[in-house]
Parts: sequence; structure tokens; C-alpha cells
Amino acid sequence: MTNPRVLCLGEILFDCLADQLGRRLESVESWTPYPGGAPANVACALTKLGTTAGFIGALGIDEPGNSLIQVLQDAGVDITGVQRHPTAPTRQVYVVRDLDGDRSFAGFGKYNTNEFADTFLQAEQLPLSLFQDADLLVLGTLELAYPDSGKAVHHALKLAEKYNLKILLDVNWRPVFWQNPDSALQQIRELFRKVDFVKLAREEAELLFNTNDPGAITYQLDGVEGVLITDGEKGCAYCLSENEGKLPAFPMAVADTTGAGDSFSAGFVHQLLIHGIKALGDPEIAKQIVTYASAVGALTTIKPGAIASQPTAAEVEAFLAEHQLQ
Repeated sequence: MTNPRVLCLGEILFDCLADQLGRRLESVESWTPYPGGAPANVACALTKLGTTAGFIGALGIDEPGNSLIQVLQDAGVDITGVQRHPTAPTRQVYVVRDLDGDRSFAGFGKYNTNEFADTFLQAEQLPLSLFQDADLLVLGTLELAYPDSGKAVHHALKLAEKYNLKILLDVNWRPVFWQNPDSALQQIRELFRKVDFVKLAREEAELLFNTNDPGAITYQLDGVEGVLITDGEKGCAYCLSENEGKLPAFPMAVADTTGAGDSFSAGFVHQLLIHGIKALGDPEIAKQIVTYASAVGALTTIKPGAIASQPTAAEVEAFLAEHQLQ
């Protein structure tokens, strides 16, 4: 097997989704575990679209850990970069849902956030061969919250720079993962200088930049090649190269929004590798790439779970042939 073109570094976990909508944590009667974790979602979505991807992260030597490795392998994701921790458990997150199906995090059960295996990702064990052959690194910010995995993130950034990988940062702000959320924003801001593309949800853009205008954020960051801002059913906005635009969302019968933003990122990366960075200078191609990303995200919302609902390239093409965004 050839080495993957895209490396996705960070957390893989089980999202335990409440089966009963509109209830608080203590009154939920049962939960259904879905494989998730933003970087793992992106890796799986990429392989379904036809771009080779590898996942780098740490799991426990436990049943959930074994299950998640199986999920990655079933999706065709390279697991050379997966580490196993002998005693720490694989992370599980409890997620309650409102009556519309929109979710909010409800904690980690009986463990503290810093006790899970993903926090012990070891920098010195990152496989060099993966970075030597890859084209792009996808990162989140959650693993910055812990000493070991934070070092691994910074080591990966150095390797990406050394081997000329482009870097996409998906902020994926989740205060519940941080023991000190106040120090988090500063750490996240320091990453912006080291990456090429930034993907933000609208709330994250407003929190970190006091604006949701991708052009203004690109100007603030000075040096990034693209900023993408997603806003659920309100669509998305982008600034790629010099090209700015807004696209409405595709109207969908939404079952579950989990992982839609990660699928959007995967769609963007997949198209970026097909067209090449220079193509972003063409306003029509830039718009086409973001439209494709939006379609991948939209199709992920029509079934529950982040990974199970991701579309294939053929499904995206068929969908786009039928639906034109204005």
C-alpha cells in the first residue's frame, strides 16, 4: 500500500448520542455509540471520496479502541500512525440532542478529560515515512489541551514544514476538552501562523476574530491561503487566494448534523488535491471546490452518525448533477 496523501492528526472517539431527544443528561434513558472525532471523521470521509488518508492518534488497549481501529480499517484509512496506550481508556463523549436533533456535549462519564488515551500521543513516535510522502496535514486543536498530545501537534507541524505539506487547521472549539479554557484561545491563535488553510464554524470565527467575514480574517492572519467559514443551514463563506464568496446551504431533510463540518473539510481537501493550490486563483474553480465541499457536508446530515453517513464520490457527483446552488 502506498503512503496516504493526507494525514489527519488528533482524536478518535465514540460519540454516545442520546436516543431520547430534548432531554438533559440525567434523564436520558439510553445512548447509541457512534465512531467520531473530527480528524478521524475527515480521514474516513476522504477515503470514501477516493483520496488516500492516514489517521494519527492514540487509543486505549480496550474494546472501544479495538472497535475504532476496525472502523478506520474498514474505511480504508492507513493506521500506521495509531498508537495504543496500555492503561488509559479510549475516549467516549456523551452528547444530548434537542428536539431538532442538534447536539450539545454533556461530558465524559466517569473520567476527567485528561485521563483518556488520546491525550498521551507521543511526539517521538510519529512515523517520519508518513510525512515524507504526504501532501497535506489536517489538524484540530483539541489535543493542544494536554501536555503530551500538545507536543505531538507541534512536532507534526515541524515535520509538515520540513517535508512541505500544506496544513489545514479545523479549529473545532470544544471548551469541555480544556481544563483551562482561558489559556486555550491563546494557544489556538499561535497555531494560525503555522498553517495554510483555516476552517471555522461561524461562532469560532466570531470568538477568535470578532468577525465572520473570511476576507477580513485572511487579512488579519496575513499568510494563510484560504479561510472557510461554515454556518450550518445558513451555508458557508470563503476567501481562497483572492476570491471571496458566500454559498447557501443545500436544503436537506436533516437527521443528524454530527460530522457535517468534518465532511465539508474532507470535500475541500479532496478537491484541492485534484485541482491544485494554484487553481484557487480562478474564481469559478474556487467556488466549484467549496460547492463540492458543501455537498459532502450536506449529504452527511441525512443519516445518523458522522462516519456511517459519509457519501462516496459517486453520490456527491450525482447529487451535484441534480442540485445547483444559486
